[in-house]
Amino acid sequence: MKKKFLLGFGGLMLSTVLSFGQANIMPAKAQAGPVVITGATIHIGNGQVINNGFIAFDKGKITAVGEGTAPATTGATVINAAGKQVYPGFICPNTSLGLVEFEAVRATDDETETGELNPHIRSLIAYNTDSKVIPTVRSNGVLLAQPTPQGGAISGQSSVMMLDGWNWEDAAYKTDIGIHINWPVARAARRRGSITPGQGQESPAERAQKQIDEFTSLFAQAQAYAAGSKPAVSNVRLAAMKGLFDGSKKLFVNANGAKEILQATNFAKKFGIQLVIVGGKESYLVADVLKDNQVPVIIQETQALPDKDEDDVYLPYKLPHLLQDAGVLYGLSGIGFWRQRNLPFEAGQAVGYGLSKEQAVSMITLNNAKILGIDKTTGTLETGKDANLFISTGDALDMLTLNVENAFIKGKSINLDNLHKQLYRRYSEKYSLTPKL
Repeated sequence: MKKKFLLGFGGLMLSTVLSFGQANIMPAKAQAGPVVITGATIHIGNGQVINNGFIAFDKGKITAVGEGTAPATTGATVINAAGKQVYPGFICPNTSLGLVEFEAVRATDDETETGELNPHIRSLIAYNTDSKVIPTVRSNGVLLAQPTPQGGAISGQSSVMMLDGWNWEDAAYKTDIGIHINWPVARAARRRGSITPGQGQESPAERAQKQIDEFTSLFAQAQAYAAGSKPAVSNVRLAAMKGLFDGSKKLFVNANGAKEILQATNFAKKFGIQLVIVGGKESYLVADVLKDNQVPVIIQETQALPDKDEDDVYLPYKLPHLLQDAGVLYGLSGIGFWRQRNLPFEAGQAVGYGLSKEQAVSMITLNNAKILGIDKTTGTLETGKDANLFISTGDALDMLTLNVENAFIKGKSINLDNLHKQLYRRYSEKYSLTPKL
């Protein structure tokens, strides 16, 4: 009890201290006039690179991209980016960013709902735009994210959010794009004193099949509910699933094993649902099935060890390239929330293990945008798309050279300060060091 009190009190004190930090970091104002960036190396996001290029945007939209001298634009703010790099804003799918502030303080953890079947739960309304973590992530070029509910058999619905805004309504980019479920695994828990199932006890395979049968029953009900006329009595759970059957929502399934991936693929095919595999550690083993059924994979981390002792120790590094060669659409996420700032470095890890640098950039820009269904408005630097982009003095996939100088979301100039930078400046001053930030 005392330990819990001290932990809660410590979290409260820390949150109180942090509430005084970042007071100067205000949400950006709407773009006031045209902006032209010149002289940069522009990474379009689709594999194309423009040297000595320019990009212009106004009213939140990209108006011109090209090589050489930028067209004259009356009243434009011109940013000379000679020797620098311009990238599309990185996109982080399947994250708890904005839903968790302190993992040890329950009151700041809003990623998990009670109950097992929660297709109607929306992470959107729990998204905290005042999170102190968000500025630390966007300072590394991550400008859009998909805050995702966790826990239970069916966790809930996710939306794509801009990492800037006064509130969740202001930050919403595309709402309620998918429903997330955790596919059951027929694997016995490895723990001391575990009992081998006997008569009257369910085996791991039986428990997994029971959960799949429950999914099948619920989805059959939801499909019938969606096909029918307006019911006399509404069912919020079944109503929330309607978008799965008309194509307006996707089904995101957390599955890593080849067997579970195949089960989920057959399940989605049975109900005519657009499927996305999240995790997919053994997706390379069933890549032909994923390609044939047009099922994309969101890889979770490359900087990790394989699950099985017999696997190649470099398998997580190689997985993006294996899916690239197999013709499977793949994107990349990370683990947790604050670690999403490492997203570009996770992508960079795959370079040298088969991917080119531009393929790695596409993995966290265009590919993620396609998977989330937002590629018509973002993910690449093309005329007509939203001006979601940033300028770095160095290679954005390299932690030694990434240095984001300017960032824009829908043309709005984003404040790149954050609590970490503030603390660095504070103690650099204290110890008479020369701040680099």
